[in-house]
Amino acid sequence: MPASDLIQLMKEKAEAVQAVVVKIKTMKEAFQYTVDLTRQQGGTSMVAMGLEIQDVNLLGEACKTANITFLKPPLRSHANEIHTALTPVDWGIAETGTLVLDSSSEDVRIATMLSETHVALLPVSKIKPDVTALENEINAVLKADGSSYYAFITGASRTADIERVLAIGVHGPQELHILIMEENRE
Repeated sequence: MPASDLIQLMKEKAEAVQAVVVKIKTMKEAFQYTVDLTRQQGGTSMVAMGLEIQDVNLLGEACKTANITFLKPPLRSHANEIHTALTPVDWGIAETGTLVLDSSSEDVRIATMLSETHVALLPVSKIKPDVTALENEINAVLKADGSSYYAFITGASRTADIERVLAIGVHGPQELHILIMEENRE
């Protein structure tokens, strides 16, 4: 399936579960989107996990300029302060609009489960048509030494367990934003 078709299917399926999907070209654009979103929502803090050190520094500067507190690990002591979490994800599954994220780190779990808004960076090359297309990657994870914990995320947290009324954000973020990113590094 051509990349353009995968992107379109990923977008359609993710939006069907109330995720916001935006195509971007650069990390700088991702950082600006995340900072602007945090400010628009009235948030005052942000965390980023899984970024290269130079990207962490750039995002930290963008937060400082926007008067947003940039939280750094360990996050346990900041668990109730996280408004926005920014994380790159390992894969996207277009068929269901699902994100796959290595959540072995406690800090990644805290960031993505306790933030009000999760912004996920998904490189175009990491979008797979369906879960069976992840067979080799999942097998490699299963064969690797040590334990691992991968989260499969489809939309924002939701449940209808409470009197059959849909509630958003009960078991995780209230909003999920997916930034589909081209592969260049400006």
